[in-house]
Formats: sequence, structure tokens, C-alpha cells
Amino acid sequence: MAQTIALIDALKRVLREQGITYTEVAQRLGLSLPSVKRLFAERQFTVQRLDQVCELAGVEFADLVRRMQADKEIHQLSWEQEQELVSDLKLLIVAVSALNRWTFHDILVAYRIRETELIRRLAQLDRMKLIELMPGNRIRPLASTDFHWQKGGPIQRFFEAQVQRDFFQCTFDKPGELRLFVTGMLSRQANAQLQQKMQRLAQEFRGLHQEDQSRPLSERFGTSLVLAMRPWELEIFRQYRKPESDKPF
Repeated sequence: MAQTIALIDALKRVLREQGITYTEVAQRLGLSLPSVKRLFAERQFTVQRLDQVCELAGVEFADLVRRMQADKEIHQLSWEQEQELVSDLKLLIVAVSALNRWTFHDILVAYRIRETELIRRLAQLDRMKLIELMPGNRIRPLASTDFHWQKGGPIQRFFEAQVQRDFFQCTFDKPGELRLFVTGMLSRQANAQLQQKMQRLAQEFRGLHQEDQSRPLSERFGTSLVLAMRPWELEIFRQYRKPESDKPF
């Protein structure tokens, strides 16, 4: 029923965007205006009627389903919600796993989390609108492709305090690992150009992540990519720099 409600609500939004009135819908369906209003209020559409309204709105049924799914997607959590995640490590584990499209069974097998605990935390994520917990404990992530954490928020601070240190305790010489460090002197224009390329690389990473969602979990590996650039000088160099020689970027 929830899916039907969301589908009809998405259709109503399309009609409003197209400037199509209930009167026009009534004419297309051969019904009275009160009957059409009742159809939308009660969400009691036959497949044939739904198809007729979609045709009137110039939208394919499949497009409407995608629209319905997109309407549920979120681009960012609130500061308080991020704090809620980092305050409960098991909740954070479940959230990251769910966003990476792990199944209920996958999480149970991989982590020391009891079934009742997992259900409780998935329900918590459902209330946060980060996922949709469906019948049979199926999980549907609601994060959009451009989902991002709060700048300077709890998740980023958690990364700086915990993940960053752990991430770089590595020689980066094993399969699947790579570390590049280059240094030089760039103009502001060159710096801006490289930042644009870094953004494109990050977008490509997200695109590949989405493409691989259909692969089984056994073929996917947790992978992190850190892109960083800033005007910077080694502290051991800076301690010898004359104050008057320092220049703002």
C-alpha cells in the first residue's frame, strides 16, 4: 500500500508540474470531477486508468516509478542524525553496509550483531529516512548518487579522528593499493583546474560504485579513495621561514 501511495503522489506532482487539472483528467477518463478527486484521495486506480493518466501527462509508467524512487532519495543527513550515527558504532556499521547494498543476511554473517539488534538498528535507519526497511527485512538505500556528509560535521570529524589515522597506516604496496604523493608550485589557476579534475574523478568513483551494485557481494570490496590538495609547506620548513616572506593563497 505504501508503494501505491507513493506512486500516486508522484503522479499528482507530475500533473501539477504539467499544469494538468483534475477536470482534464476527468475528461480523459470519462468520469465526473468528484469521482476523479475521490480516485486521487483514495489512491484507487486500475492499471488501465493509471496508464491513461500517465499518457495524458506525457510520462511513461517506468519513468513514474523512477520519479517515485527519486522523490524518496535524500542528499544529506542533518547534523543531529550524523551525530546519532557516530554515537553508536553498530548503527554506523549497519548504515554503511546498507548504503553499500548489503542484504540483511550479509550483515548478520559478517558482523557480531544479533538479529534483534540488527532489526532494531535498521528500523532506526528507516526512521532517519536513510533506508527503507521493507517486508522480509529487505533493505532499500535512499541515499542519492550525490549524497554527501555535512561539511565539518560529526561524520567528517569521526573520519579525521579515527578513519584517517587508520587509513594511512599502510605501505600501499599490495594488490588494489596505490598511494601517490607529488609536490610542486602551482598558480591559483592551476590549483583550480586540478580541483575540477579531482571532482570529476570523485564523480567517476561514485558512478562505478553505482554500476557495481548489481554484482554479488563476493565480487565487491570496500574501497576508499582520498583526494586531497592544499597550499602547504612542511612544518620543519615553515619554522625557518621569515614572517615577511609568507604569502596568503
